[in-house]
Amino acid sequence: MKPFRSIAAIVGLVLLAFTDAQAAQTNVAVAANFTDAAKEIAAAFKQKTGHEAVLSFGASGQFYTQITQGAPFQVLLSADDSRPKKLIEDGLAVADSRFTYAIGKLVLWSKTPGVVKGEETLKAASFAKLSICNPAAAPYGLAAVETMKSLKLYETLQPKLVEGATITQAYQFVETGNAEVGFVALSQLTGSDTGSRWVVPQELYNPIRQDAVLLKTGAGNEAATAFIGFLKGPEARAIIEKYGYVLDGQS
Repeated sequence: MKPFRSIAAIVGLVLLAFTDAQAAQTNVAVAANFTDAAKEIAAAFKQKTGHEAVLSFGASGQFYTQITQGAPFQVLLSADDSRPKKLIEDGLAVADSRFTYAIGKLVLWSKTPGVVKGEETLKAASFAKLSICNPAAAPYGLAAVETMKSLKLYETLQPKLVEGATITQAYQFVETGNAEVGFVALSQLTGSDTGSRWVVPQELYNPIRQDAVLLKTGAGNEAATAFIGFLKGPEARAIIEKYGYVLDGQS
């Protein structure tokens, strides 16, 4: 019986080695607003393909700078469409790989019920601090500034602004009470009805078209190309919708 057990063990090791050889890994830079959705998509991707997407989260502008300086990413999920386009123009991304994976929604949010009552909350300005993310690096911050300017309130509200480097930090300012209200991504409030919120009308800011792109460093990486393909598929799109994003082509 011992020889049979030995053979079975050897076969098992061979199969394990074969499986490991078939699986690959890719480093994916992900806009901070897409954190929760990306984690769920990466888990589904690994379950379906065996490949692993190693996720890093941050501001799109910071990722652009890092990629131009040689950061080891193969895929970028940006919070805008301009930086992926610029990476193609820079010769750092695959030209025909760019597509809009999600369209984001901006929300004015307070952890306290009854505080946010539409644009009147901004007009009354009865709060001490209003959090946003850096408009130069994070598209949701730019959308927040555009909203305030559309309402002709930016100069009035500017002294009250507290700025986070990413949308995650903007959310944390409100969550921790360092700001009474803040502009955050709708995706950050998915699954929670706490506090009070106002989904900012689209006409007040330019659409937040979030584009993905395959970087040249990932062109020969099986996991990177598979992840881009998976992101376009029905499983990923269902997750994206679940987190409050609009899919390209929807109104």
